[in-house]
Amino acid sequence: MRVQFAGIQLENPVLAASGTFGYGVEFEDIVSLEKIGGFVTKGLSREPMAGNQAPRIIETAAGMMNAIGLQNIGVQAFIENKLPALRKYPKCAVIVNVFGSTVADYLEVIRQLNDAEGIAAYELNASCPNTNHGGMAFGTDTMTLDELVWRSKQLAQRPLIVKLSPNVTSIPTMAKCAENAGADAISLVNTFVALSIDIETRRPRIANVTGGLSGPAIKPIAVRMVWEASRAVQIPVMGLGGITTPEDAVEFLIAGATVVQVGTASYADPRAVERIAKGLESWCTRHHIEKVGDLTGTLNISPQT
Repeated sequence: MRVQFAGIQLENPVLAASGTFGYGVEFEDIVSLEKIGGFVTKGLSREPMAGNQAPRIIETAAGMMNAIGLQNIGVQAFIENKLPALRKYPKCAVIVNVFGSTVADYLEVIRQLNDAEGIAAYELNASCPNTNHGGMAFGTDTMTLDELVWRSKQLAQRPLIVKLSPNVTSIPTMAKCAENAGADAISLVNTFVALSIDIETRRPRIANVTGGLSGPAIKPIAVRMVWEASRAVQIPVMGLGGITTPEDAVEFLIAGATVVQVGTASYADPRAVERIAKGLESWCTRHHIEKVGDLTGTLNISPQT
């Protein structure tokens, strides 16, 4: 079940997605952290952020919408108060999601993280749709994305994963842009911009008006985008979007992902990441797959005979 991803060895290819697993320590009494490949922290900014007003999370058909607004404790508090407790789980890769309103903000977060021990990689958040500045603004324009990734790569002392937005015309174009700018890997997809209305009050059901749609409803689109992106780049792809079962994870791997992230499923089942990791191993055993990495990019699109 071990895989190599952007120079990192992971015990298995199933990780918890950013924003759904806290800072990891909150789950240590629920999930056996060393039985998952790793996790991605909540997005960390230069200074603490309070996030958006409530209501900011609602259930939808086959999924959920959120507009948390990247509420977080700030990079310094994470390094001092959260990271030390994670060092007792050396087999669980800690990937830090980095966010900023400006390129300088991103760089300052990376600069502080460079000096901290126990971090495997950075995930550059160029795709969050629920903030007024930063996030998706960087991930929908090639020139802006190029500058952010290139400058971050010059500073980062660890592998740099770029999280791409699905809210673009061409995901292969953005994937190739990230690769050309120096990304070591890409992760996709983040949430889709969506709107839900209370028809009795005729008001948005989320205070931010729009929010990010996630969950099983988006999975077929996410799988398609992972397939398209993986064909456009030579760097590895981390796939996510609506994974709730081991079979869902297999689908993303076949489409071209080397590893996957589990997000929304953790809200319904806090042990979802561990359950899916264990289930993926069982699936491989039943199907006589000796190395889980052998599944990556094996989609057969030849005409049926």
